[in-house]
Amino acid sequence: MLGGDDMKAWAEKFYNSDAWRACREAYLQSVGGLCERSSTPDDPVVAEIVHHKIYLTPENINDPNITLSWDNLEALSQKEHNREHHAAERALRYTFDADGNLQALAP
Repeated sequence: MLGGDDMKAWAEKFYNSDAWRACREAYLQSVGGLCERSSTPDDPVVAEIVHHKIYLTPENINDPNITLSWDNLEALSQKEHNREHHAAERALRYTFDADGNLQALAP
């Protein structure tokens, strides 16, 4: 169960729901409990997170086609999940100017 800084307040009810817990567990079992990004036959990596490919937002948190659809889920290790979310954060730190030069955005 998530809590505190690990969960946004608007998502808490969903992530603590029986529907999510059952979906998460069934999905993890369906992939053998392994990370879908970094596991190989020679190097199995345990999945600790069921990640939503389309990130959950206050606008879509009540849409089961987003929140509970296996098409939108991916089993990830903590390392891969961190990489996913930190990559998104890094992408927001930079932009390109009209000449194609990389520009850092103000923090």
